[in-house]
Amino acid sequence: MKGIVLLTCVLAVATLASAQLYKYVDKNGKTVYTDQPPPDADPKAMRIPSSAQGSAPPPAKSAVAQDRELQKGRDKAKENEKKAEDTAARARQQEELCASATMAYQQYSQGGRMTKLDEKGEKVFLGDAEIDAARESSKRKMDEVCKKS
Repeated sequence: MKGIVLLTCVLAVATLASAQLYKYVDKNGKTVYTDQPPPDADPKAMRIPSSAQGSAPPPAKSAVAQDRELQKGRDKAKENEKKAEDTAARARQQEELCASATMAYQQYSQGGRMTKLDEKGEKVFLGDAEIDAARESSKRKMDEVCKKS
């Protein structure tokens, strides 16, 4: 198991350094991989496959580059949150307008005598024609405001 880990580490280092790799058995009987041939042992030069050399990991990003990427992510998240809040606020406002228009239409549809204030501030009863006109106007406004997008 240790040999596999050692081999993997050595191959990873060797691909980054693009140096010659040597393999030999030391006096304790352990297999050793190195980029320097030992003076007292019989090393075997190993050939590294070209596919291993091309698969080196990309260079690590600097801390400044990582901070910039993090800040971009934070800015994008804030922007998305603001858009969601704006969309929710517009939806609430649209619902309130729809509820107000619906209530006005229902008042004119219920019938009965309706009043309004004239320029002197006195109550004046609306005639049937004025009620019908107001009902039609409130119906058009309700349909316009409450239509589903």
